[in-house]
Amino acid sequence: MVKEKFLFVFILIFLFVLNYSFLDDKLIGFLTQSNLEEIHVDRIIDGDTIESNGTSVRLLGINTPERGEKYYKEAKEFLEELILNETVQIEYGKDREDQYGRTLAYVFYNGENVNQKIIENGFANYYFLGKDRYYSPFKNNWENCVANNLNICEKSKDKCSQCIEIEKINAKSQEATFNNQCSFSCDLTKWEIKDEGRKKFVFPNFKANAKSEFTIVVGNGTSTKQTLFWERKDYVWTKGGDTLFLRDSHGKLVLWKDTREQ
Repeated sequence: MVKEKFLFVFILIFLFVLNYSFLDDKLIGFLTQSNLEEIHVDRIIDGDTIESNGTSVRLLGINTPERGEKYYKEAKEFLEELILNETVQIEYGKDREDQYGRTLAYVFYNGENVNQKIIENGFANYYFLGKDRYYSPFKNNWENCVANNLNICEKSKDKCSQCIEIEKINAKSQEATFNNQCSFSCDLTKWEIKDEGRKKFVFPNFKANAKSEFTIVVGNGTSTKQTLFWERKDYVWTKGGDTLFLRDSHGKLVLWKDTREQ
């Protein structure tokens, strides 16, 4: 009997290592059932933060729009309708608190992962420092959201959205290189680049020349026709993995690229 149990556990671990995405949700659910703590949701602070008994709980693995950004209100209302004044279960992350003293957790309600539902419905992108066991299913939720063209996943209709491609993202040098593959120039003024978190670059008056590359460099410098500087003192692209999201001047999704998959 002991041998059979050991073999079962070994098979579960082996499947996780192989990353069979079609088994991710069921296996994760099985392994988390005994590791959950109940809390009551007293208030929804925003789309990815709740409050229980005076403590703020930041939902792990997701990032919703900030106040003033499109879909901020809708993300908050979606979460309110789903779990406000309900009893939910939480699973703590590797670190139980962030630098602001907020509890970090995955939230479950009626057996479903709330964090995932927010992504699926187009109110958040996935957000991980590196990877954990939820990375793959959350990334799959994001891909489904893009396929279904929902809310923040809605595709750009700008003609230049078919022109711009990402050549590479270099976390070491903090550079992202793009290519305009079309035979005409593209006005990217007020287009935006974001990472998985809250770091944002807004294009100044800028045109990407036809059939040419241009580079965004994190740091201080003098911009040219081919190079733009994202003026920051710290980094943007984490070495453990990150995602670049490019949006047009209306906030619609042009493309995204996960550096973990480069």
